[in-house]
Amino acid sequence: MTTAALRALGWNAFFEDQLSAFDRDSIVLARVSAHHSIQVELQGEHGQFRLPVQSADADGRVSVGDWLVLNPAGDRTIKRLERQTLLARKAAGEEAKPQIIAANINTVFIVSSCNEDFNLSRLERYLAMVLQAGATPVVVLTKADSSEDPGPLAERARQLHPGLDVVLMDARNAAQAEALIRWCGPGQSVALVGSSGVGKSTLANALGAGDQATGGIREKDGKGRHTTTSRSLLPLPSGGVLVDNPGVREFQLRDCDEGVADLFEDVADIIARCKFSDCTHQGEPGCAVRATIDAGELDERRFANYLKLQEEQARNARTLAERRDQERKKSKMVKSAVARKRRDRRDW
Repeated sequence: MTTAALRALGWNAFFEDQLSAFDRDSIVLARVSAHHSIQVELQGEHGQFRLPVQSADADGRVSVGDWLVLNPAGDRTIKRLERQTLLARKAAGEEAKPQIIAANINTVFIVSSCNEDFNLSRLERYLAMVLQAGATPVVVLTKADSSEDPGPLAERARQLHPGLDVVLMDARNAAQAEALIRWCGPGQSVALVGSSGVGKSTLANALGAGDQATGGIREKDGKGRHTTTSRSLLPLPSGGVLVDNPGVREFQLRDCDEGVADLFEDVADIIARCKFSDCTHQGEPGCAVRATIDAGELDERRFANYLKLQEEQARNARTLAERRDQERKKSKMVKSAVARKRRDRRDW
């Protein structure tokens, strides 16, 4: 049996089932609440504590939201438990390296604002990532007061995926933020993602996650300044926990084929109806895609973004394959060099 303290941090049967190999009375369980350059912050049955990165990192870099099994003294990780969900994006740069956002998140609030930041193609990127992770996406449109008629923006967002919840609000109004409480109950883990300046920290404050720093936006383009500089796991008075994430200027997907396929299932179904399997959808006779776009039943922007994300995934796959090939060649060279040295020593 787990204590109420662990359940409040998000502990559930998925993690409990992974403890069969351990003596429950001889281990310490804790969740990563923050990751600093040389220390990892943890929360467990007996409160918050810190460990050096070398002691907390059992089998690769741990991330905010991870559950760790520690030794009886609680000063060394024995195992990082399998993740229930994992939010990750492509790190900046040419290589298709992952950047983990958070682990073991139930619901992701994708935050955009009702000003120049509102961008359907960017929302689709976030939705694909959340669907790939297996978490529940909720689009939160903040700064509703900055738009004369925010209703159509919310309706356009709802059309991106069947059953998608879209909540319209002024994040400065705690009463309006209560519309999100149903996802933030006891044992639930939620995360905020979105661009800088859309009101994530303001929303975190409205949900009761302490006093997070907030900042303004540039009037000329509606873009915000970074106020959250690192991600951390914060308790909520509603019983759940929240991960507030730094805003990003550029958001690229990595290893997200299933998420893209889920999000654009309607587009894939239309493509499958094309007369020719190699149709370029640029005006060929019998092209179901062009016919659907011309009839106003498929948004050309959505189709173009689908093609863009498909190409991005293919490019990432090629980059990963090339890197694996280089690593195999390097490993083979190292093994060959070691074997040659051993032969030389024997001959000498």
